[in-house]
Amino acid sequence: MKKSKKSEDWLRIGVDSGGTFTDVVAALNGRLEVRKVPSTPDDPSIAIFQGLKDFISGGQKTFIIHGTTVGTNALLEKKGGRIALLTTRGFEDIIFIGRQTRKNLYSLAGETRDQIVEPELCFGLEERILSSGKVEKPLNIKSLKKIITILKQKNVQAVAICLLHSYANPRSEIEVAEELRKAGLVVSVSSELLPEYREYERTSTTVINAYLMPVMDHYLQSLKERLSLSQLKIMQSNEGYISVEKARKEPIKTILSGPTGGVVGAWHLAQLSGYRNIISFDMGGTSTDVSLINGCIGHSMENKVGDFPIRLPMVDVHSVGAGGGSLVYVDKGGLLRVGPMSLGAKPGPACYGYGDQAAVTDANVLLGRLDPEFFLGGQMKIYPEKSRKALEKIAQKIGKTAIETAAGVIDIANASMEKAIRVISVERGYDPRHFTLVSFGGAGGLQAVEMAEPLQIPEVVVPRQAGVLSAVGLLMADSIKDYSQAFIKLAEKTEPEKLEKAFREIEARAIAEMKEDGFSPKQIILERRLDLRYLGQSYELTLPYRSYSFNNYRYLNEFQREHRRLFSYYHPNRPIEIVNLRVRAIARTKKIKLESFKDEARIPDSARLKKQWLVYSHHKYRADVFNRSALLSGNRIAGPALIVDNESTTFLPPEYEARVDSYLNLIIRKKRS
Repeated sequence: MKKSKKSEDWLRIGVDSGGTFTDVVAALNGRLEVRKVPSTPDDPSIAIFQGLKDFISGGQKTFIIHGTTVGTNALLEKKGGRIALLTTRGFEDIIFIGRQTRKNLYSLAGETRDQIVEPELCFGLEERILSSGKVEKPLNIKSLKKIITILKQKNVQAVAICLLHSYANPRSEIEVAEELRKAGLVVSVSSELLPEYREYERTSTTVINAYLMPVMDHYLQSLKERLSLSQLKIMQSNEGYISVEKARKEPIKTILSGPTGGVVGAWHLAQLSGYRNIISFDMGGTSTDVSLINGCIGHSMENKVGDFPIRLPMVDVHSVGAGGGSLVYVDKGGLLRVGPMSLGAKPGPACYGYGDQAAVTDANVLLGRLDPEFFLGGQMKIYPEKSRKALEKIAQKIGKTAIETAAGVIDIANASMEKAIRVISVERGYDPRHFTLVSFGGAGGLQAVEMAEPLQIPEVVVPRQAGVLSAVGLLMADSIKDYSQAFIKLAEKTEPEKLEKAFREIEARAIAEMKEDGFSPKQIILERRLDLRYLGQSYELTLPYRSYSFNNYRYLNEFQREHRRLFSYYHPNRPIEIVNLRVRAIARTKKIKLESFKDEARIPDSARLKKQWLVYSHHKYRADVFNRSALLSGNRIAGPALIVDNESTTFLPPEYEARVDSYLNLIIRKKRS
């Protein structure tokens, strides 16, 4: 990349480290340049620096936002640090007991739960604080020091501190944290991370954070040292980025940073093209992530990664183990199966040339839906004959031809992804016919139309740079921090002035921390929210709170309306309880300005690459192959066709047509009869 003429210009780079590929997108003066390289799971930084080498070698000032899967993988693979839990005496088993809820409600067999802290490393402290915040029994420092000696003998790498009712009074947790830090131990403190009630979720979140701290601390410190001339920021799961220092202390907040970048990118690009209600469909090599956006990006507090509950605000993303690298196999019952296991970058699908096991990508190769000569723009050689050989082995086991088997693989993968879309739409009361599917990821364009058809989604948008949209989304993110505080009181007995005072205390903390990241108060937007529920309910609804418009308890009417919309009933005379106060601090950053183009009806000759045979719905078609980078705004393409670029391929089935809009996105609809 050429250096900018203005030395003060910063080169902004988004780095999305995925399970199969690592995507790097650089933006300077309105231009985007892309690098896509195979991931290196054993050391993700190798692939990152391979993708960055062309951009950071010339001394250009760089601002890098990184979406990482290191924390996610460490948790799912149980490769975190050796940790201990300190809690109030008598509550040492809370992390193992969990909640009464079970996956199989009527099963007579007990469920096994994955644990990340050893029972012998759970210690009870002599102290007790009541739910009112009153100190009933002060902390016994002598007993704490004995435990510290044991922690050092056991080679504990991080300690989770979660004392009873510390959300109401963090005094004892602060004392414990000070003593542990003096002893040189790394700590995860619940009153700093999640000062909310619900002991199990608060303990689980604090423990997971401690579990990830040694892994993420080492990874981020190493990455920062190697990028010492760059400003490095880390994407969170809440659609905003934070500093490396903050991510090292609270790595749990990065747990879904990669998929979140994709949702942010899809939302920004959809708005440019005039869409407000979308379903983002991100199909990569390892998994597929979907999210419903109804006028704004949705968030959830009730989250799970694997079997581990995490109570922190995250973009509402639903994931399934179906991607281009998902393993194809025959189970013990003789049935064809796809995923959730993935072959990753190496060995990857058989067509990569490193292994001989079939994946979804091999099925697309065999069906002619990928151009072997233009995979990753021709930068990566693939071997179609190896795809055929791998699928023939599977076909022999189920008594089908290789082509029939490949078609079955696509159908099974599609069924899994269609179900994921139904979970976030139909099962939550949204009609997918009123939404537009925004498809991206390296494999998204191959399956998008077949996802939309059974759900009757009228339009599919495949954005420009769809194969690296998660990295593009990182460049569109703001700096965001979320804060919360338990505030358990009956709404009718709480004066607005007391709410105002409590919110201002949280906001003062938010402004102080944002200042540390270099933002002035004028740059910071503060958003207030309340968690509300009917007295006696177990779960809450989160609603905006604006003192100027919700005075005289008008926010209670808003709660009644929202409860009725979601659950089709409400209780006008039932007491309403405030549970938590929430503040979101946002510092808006400069966004990429994407160029728009005037319409050109004629498709350039340079866009027509060749014709290729492909199979769709048990029929063979002679399809045109187009070079997407040469297509112009206003061009229209009728299916069947393949539209290929350097990062991904879009499959356009018969009966469908694609239009290139002014931002060079593909807008796909069914042909009018």
